[in-house]
Amino acid sequence: MSELIRKNASELVDLLSSGEVSSVEVTQAHIDRTAAVDSAVHSYLHVSPESALATAAEIDRKRAAGEKLHPLAGLPIAVKDNLTTTDAPTTAGSKILEGWIPQYDATVVRKIREAGMPILGKTNLDEFAMGSSTEFSAYGPSKNPWDLTRIPGGSGGGSSSAVASFQAPIAFGSDTGGSIRFPAAVTGTVGIKPTYGAVSRYGLIALASSLDQVGPVSRNVLDAALLQDLIGGHDPHDSTSLPESLGSMVEAAKRQDVKGLRVGVIKELNGEGFQAGVKARFNESLRLLEAAGAEIVEVSCPSFEYAIAAYYLILPAEASSNLAKFDSVRFGLRKAPDGNPTIERVMAATREAGFGPEVKRRIILGTYALSSGYYDAYYGSAQKVRTLIQRDFAAAFAKADVLASPTAPTTAFKLGEKLEDPLAMYLNDIATIPANLAGIPGISIPNGLADEDGLPVGIQLLAPAREDSRLYQVGAALETMHEEQWGKRMIDFAPELEVR
Repeated sequence: MSELIRKNASELVDLLSSGEVSSVEVTQAHIDRTAAVDSAVHSYLHVSPESALATAAEIDRKRAAGEKLHPLAGLPIAVKDNLTTTDAPTTAGSKILEGWIPQYDATVVRKIREAGMPILGKTNLDEFAMGSSTEFSAYGPSKNPWDLTRIPGGSGGGSSSAVASFQAPIAFGSDTGGSIRFPAAVTGTVGIKPTYGAVSRYGLIALASSLDQVGPVSRNVLDAALLQDLIGGHDPHDSTSLPESLGSMVEAAKRQDVKGLRVGVIKELNGEGFQAGVKARFNESLRLLEAAGAEIVEVSCPSFEYAIAAYYLILPAEASSNLAKFDSVRFGLRKAPDGNPTIERVMAATREAGFGPEVKRRIILGTYALSSGYYDAYYGSAQKVRTLIQRDFAAAFAKADVLASPTAPTTAFKLGEKLEDPLAMYLNDIATIPANLAGIPGISIPNGLADEDGLPVGIQLLAPAREDSRLYQVGAALETMHEEQWGKRMIDFAPELEVR
């Protein structure tokens, strides 16, 4: 059954619904794959073979009995370990939550359970989703299946590497500044950040509440559309949840028409600092879109120059507030100090032992930005920049239907290469951060291989808020153009994973 792991989620859905394969067979194939390769890739923090197979067997029984099932019933999925699950630990990649089993499921987890999707396990991430490489996980880094000496992106490197290494056909990610899209770009997968509020954040361990968004990780655009159609929609448990439906993403992905569409190339995200191979593949895709009838126009978003500075004030400030709940009192780690164990000393000892260096750095930065006398100068000023970025997007979308840029400046860098240089690490998200600051949707799709190193490159498409369907329509169209150009799927370029 090893050939099953190479099929896209949508292909597996068709095989399952027709009865050609069983959910147990599909789920077992992915469990076997994880047993074979995850010691090298380290995509998972927790695997759930018994419960996944039990769910799969129940779906097979219902299908055999002729019961009406959700289209995704029986399709296995991986879940990022910052989404709460009642039957498996949820650590957010941190020692402070080691072994914690929540009392409630995240809304998106509840929806996949109701649809009958077996959960393969919980995937690795930078601690509390703070990072761009998964190297800040308290449980060790994930590896890029294309080259095990390189990063799989972050913070959702576990989900992207699981999908890229055929350990899962589809997965959940969360995106605060690029944590779905950047990993997708460097692992040759598809990653979607939906419109802020389009998918419930209830049960997502908060990093920065005004920026966080749950979304799909997959191997093609249609697969991501299938998952967003399932998990999207209003949730009364999430006060930021949009009240209206955004329509069918699957229908949009099947349209694949770009004739007459205006594609805006963001001038500020296509110049100095971008790897030559990244720019070459990007320009090739623009030519493909133009040949298919799209109009390519240049747009300028001058405030993007300040996006990283604003983001790294807003995010730490919100993280400082959100992470205050991990105080040794209510749940998670509790560390007793030597001597007099007052609540203050227990709290300090617990947070010192439980948080890693990047989390501490951002908490300190955020607390300082929110402190008396500095709030207006730092956090308040950053919010003003955010407004300018939103205005830049509005002006750009007056000239274009979708915007385009490379997803990331470079291909995957070596493990350890940027660990001692936080600014260099932060710059990986230069193209993805603006979408989170504005709350608009973004997609990264595979865009070929860079000439310099033969590693995956991503192209990012952005649309106005609530217009996620445009991304699926254009992304699926470009994906088809790529497959016609290359003669095969992007994932089929990946070298056979060498397991040591």
